[in-house]
Amino acid sequence: MTTTFEALGVSEQLVGALNEKGISEPFPIQALTISDALAGRDVCGKAKTGSGKTLAFGLPLLQLIPSAKPGRPTGICLVPTRELATQVRDELAPLGAAVGRSVAAIYGGDPIEKQVKALERGVDFIVCTPGRAIDLIDRGDLSVVDVTHVVIDEADRMADMGFLPQVEWILRNVEGTHQTLLFSATLDGVVDGLVSRYQHDPVRHEVASRGVTVEEMHHRFLLVHEMDKARVAAAIIRAAKRTIVFSATKHGADRLARKLEEEGVTVAAIHGDLRQQHREKSLARFANGKLSALVATDVAARGLHIDEVDVVIHYDPPGDHKTYLHRSGRTARAGESGVVVTLLLWNQELEVKRLLKRIGVNQPIVEVFSNDQRLRDLIGWDPSLDGAVA
Repeated sequence: MTTTFEALGVSEQLVGALNEKGISEPFPIQALTISDALAGRDVCGKAKTGSGKTLAFGLPLLQLIPSAKPGRPTGICLVPTRELATQVRDELAPLGAAVGRSVAAIYGGDPIEKQVKALERGVDFIVCTPGRAIDLIDRGDLSVVDVTHVVIDEADRMADMGFLPQVEWILRNVEGTHQTLLFSATLDGVVDGLVSRYQHDPVRHEVASRGVTVEEMHHRFLLVHEMDKARVAAAIIRAAKRTIVFSATKHGADRLARKLEEEGVTVAAIHGDLRQQHREKSLARFANGKLSALVATDVAARGLHIDEVDVVIHYDPPGDHKTYLHRSGRTARAGESGVVVTLLLWNQELEVKRLLKRIGVNQPIVEVFSNDQRLRDLIGWDPSLDGAVA
């Protein structure tokens, strides 16, 4: 049965702002969690990136948080990456304006003085990476004493990236009575410890992810030759709308981006050594179709939420099946089909065969060259009908 944002208790002003953005029906995670959050319950949500979590916590918070004094926000959201901080801010700021609530992103890599000035003007809801939030608290420019609502987003990724001690330091400093909403793709181990320590009698909701199910992707494993490898990637990108290419290293990402440019591909690299302003500009150009490809390292791609990515290329095969699924989950979102291509050299066959077994995919490894017509339609091509090398 389809529900509406009104039926969940979302205010008239916010519903109007959602309609202006063309959003009329809640995603499953939103339908499950919003009414509990609006009722003041602590919520523990299990859902993956791309499932609509931002509105699941953002709408209740914008509706509930009181107006803030300078330097003392009333709502705080902790996220693992700069990119996610800006994405959450960009999604929620127009909605906040509809109810008279301001939203700011606080993250490392952005000039700290600019963030201090924003806090001095008064920001109601801040979306932070933990390190920069702690820097501002230590400086006395940010206080969390008035915080009434806390969000921990992508808790599992924060654990993976070693940020949980910083997250817990911030949570310990939020002393008054407050509501805590936690979202994570997994709720075991250290994340479960976070739930038990910092949430009070949370209501738990889980959405089965459609995002990274192996069955909903078209997998292709292509044996390529070193001198032809970048040209194969370029041929795949040219036949697609939006492609994310994964490189094992920052230097490798820069080098590949240059090679792809030489092949006529509009592309940018995304990794931790680049200035934040540069990364944000590249992401915006990719999202609006001005770039056809992004070359990313694993860490830089965490938290990226870009719709309509139709191809993911593992330019460097992933080291394990979890990385394969994390990377591959950038495509096949919201029921759309996506293609996941792994390029391998002759000396990587054994590790890729092990990967195939681990992810439960029965696909041959097929040798290709960059002039191969099959690269133009990877979904329409069935590798099991062709001559394979393995």
